[in-house]
Amino acid sequence: MKVIICGAGQVGWQIARHLSGERNDVTVVDYNPDLVRRATDTLDVQGITGHASYPDILSRAGAEDADMIIAATHSDEVNMVTCQVAHSVFEIPRKIARLRSKSYLDAIYADIYRRDHLPIDVVISPEREVADAALRRLKTPSAFDSEQFLEGDAQLMGIAIEDGCPVVNTPLRQLTDLFSTLRAIVVGVRRDGRLFAPEPNDQLFVGDQCYFVAHTEDVNRTLEIFGKSTKKQERLVIIGAGNVGLSVARVLEKKTDRIRAKVIEKDRNAAELAADTLERTIVLHGDGLENSLMSEAGIERADALLAVTDDDKTNLLAAVRAKQAGAAMAICLINDPTMVPLLEPLNIDAYINPRATTVSSILRHIRHGRVRGVYSVGDAEAEVIEAQVLSTSPISGQRIQDIDFPEGVLVGAIRQGKTVISPKGTTRINEGDIVVIFALAADVPEVERLLQVSVDFF
Repeated sequence: MKVIICGAGQVGWQIARHLSGERNDVTVVDYNPDLVRRATDTLDVQGITGHASYPDILSRAGAEDADMIIAATHSDEVNMVTCQVAHSVFEIPRKIARLRSKSYLDAIYADIYRRDHLPIDVVISPEREVADAALRRLKTPSAFDSEQFLEGDAQLMGIAIEDGCPVVNTPLRQLTDLFSTLRAIVVGVRRDGRLFAPEPNDQLFVGDQCYFVAHTEDVNRTLEIFGKSTKKQERLVIIGAGNVGLSVARVLEKKTDRIRAKVIEKDRNAAELAADTLERTIVLHGDGLENSLMSEAGIERADALLAVTDDDKTNLLAAVRAKQAGAAMAICLINDPTMVPLLEPLNIDAYINPRATTVSSILRHIRHGRVRGVYSVGDAEAEVIEAQVLSTSPISGQRIQDIDFPEGVLVGAIRQGKTVISPKGTTRINEGDIVVIFALAADVPEVERLLQVSVDFF
């Protein structure tokens, strides 16, 4: 597949890393020569320096015979024009654009993206994706990572194994025997900085980070087995009333089991906009790092703090101060991955990585075949793929124990008809089943081959 990626920032670089690693023909376009050089020096890609919306630049990038273009520059307008040029001049069949402005994302204007207007096949909104990720974190406060699959019937959860965990030093095979009715499977473990797919005889140790896939009805029971609290959250303080903070507050206002939220925003205009937009949420104007303002927001009684400003350092410091003041949990937005190792020593419970959420959204739309969902785990270390099994797939009709999966691959859940099951070695995968598969990054191409994706390309 020949792909042009416009924008060599963090998102563009990660998408290029994924696709070039799977032996696609990738060309990266950016007006910043340093970013282009970084991509060509570190990845097996070609690079073009120039404005992505210019026809001559796209022509140099090979747009005449490209299969897909991904417009992920920092400008919404450049991304939109790039897709228009890709369609009108080069007839590129698949066009994906990242758009940030809420006005462009309003549902009442959705018709603008039809082929006879602005021909964009898929619109990705980082802010919307991040807001959804924040809401998932709040729903499962004891998890540092969370994503839904199988139309909400299965969940991937990432939890830290701590002192007091009842199942520490217990082989995973034994967990299946002890909790025979539990619909949950441990699919990944990160130990000493390395992520791997565990074997049945592997054990969990204090300090591990564990990823499991569970039926949604069994999530709380699974968390309790791992010694995690399932306490319902009722009080929330949000630092930052930008697109993300405002979106989260809006959703919370609509929930029947209402969470009482207070928002702190430093910029007066943004604070006034939030106050006018929100009906039942208190908006405070001021610096979210000030102890007096945090106290006014009731941080000492808060079940969680959500720091989602556009500044990583502000988010980190706000989370630290909130925990010191008595907040039960702190979640912060982190754009710079080099800051993630600071979270544990700073006692910050969870973080949201906008890059990872956006990359996951884009991957969902560029995977071949009947892929219905993709989630990027960690720093693109692994993927969780939801896909429908085709009749031509090598795994169709096979028992899991007879399938030659790579060592870094585990099946976490299967939907057979209307029933979601936790698979065992003897479980047979049939045509039409929907599978949720955990795969280390290096093993993703083999998983796609086993799903026989090329037969149903696009």
